[in-house]
Amino acid sequence: MMTKPLRLAFMGSPDIAAHVLDALITAGHEIVCVYSQPPRPAGRGKKLTPTPVHAFAEARGIEVRTPKSLKKLPEQEAFAALDLDAAVVVAYGLILPQAVLDAPRLGCLNMHASILPRWRGAAPIQRAIMAGDTETGVDAMMMEAGLDTGPVLASARTQTTEEDTAGSVHDRLAALAAELAPRALEGLADGSLTPVPQTEEGMTYAAKLGPDDQKVDWSRPAREVDCHIRGLSPFPGAWCYWTPPGKEDPVRLKLLMCRRSGRETTAPAGMVLDDRLLVACGDGGAVRILRLQKPGGKPMNADQFLQGQAIAPDTVLG
Repeated sequence: MMTKPLRLAFMGSPDIAAHVLDALITAGHEIVCVYSQPPRPAGRGKKLTPTPVHAFAEARGIEVRTPKSLKKLPEQEAFAALDLDAAVVVAYGLILPQAVLDAPRLGCLNMHASILPRWRGAAPIQRAIMAGDTETGVDAMMMEAGLDTGPVLASARTQTTEEDTAGSVHDRLAALAAELAPRALEGLADGSLTPVPQTEEGMTYAAKLGPDDQKVDWSRPAREVDCHIRGLSPFPGAWCYWTPPGKEDPVRLKLLMCRRSGRETTAPAGMVLDDRLLVACGDGGAVRILRLQKPGGKPMNADQFLQGQAIAPDTVLG
């Protein structure tokens, strides 16, 4: 049980961060200010939309700040004036200058969604699934100037399976992070947890996802294609091209779920092998597409999709 509430700033933007913020409020800590990315245009109307953390905090009457940078002295002075015990950071999206890292009495605690030093960087959940990792987790890390290089205070782990997507793993990690953050803060405050320095052995970089990461390369082995599709689902989504019968222009299909098949084939990579979207891969294996989406359409299970538009055997997906 917590002996004394801490005076905190919370710094985060996406949904996983909102779960942690909720847990800190429930634990009784004083959240004096929330920092989040500025509202951005979203939806067909391009209406300015706050981040999930911004909306969550605002609904609870907590002050929200959305600076574009923390590098300028006035922003750093405003942060220091909060007189914090600690700051908790979860996928905030801005680099914290040393003056910000040094301002809280106990420092800045980052809840990072990987097993450090595995997958330092911006997209650890997607990269872990794309690489076929069978385990991932959340590390409570004391922040320093390097990118996700600080010592680890506490950890939580989860196994991954071939049924997982980035979305399902995200949801499990959000729950783990929400449980871990209050416990890590308490251990930091009372000295019962000691930060353990990271090693460099096994370090990889989870680079921010770009358009080239989304293209499905059917020439790769079936296992890699499977991990790639699941690792980008539901967002931003892996995709391939398909040209409907009688059309000249290809359609971009977003692939949201698949499963490896035990079937072996000598067919060219990318060729559809049956009437239920079994697709050949480069190693002679195959994956079955289970869920997909056309541009402007809704995500559909493959059987629903094929009722409206068949994709015939021997079709080659680009």
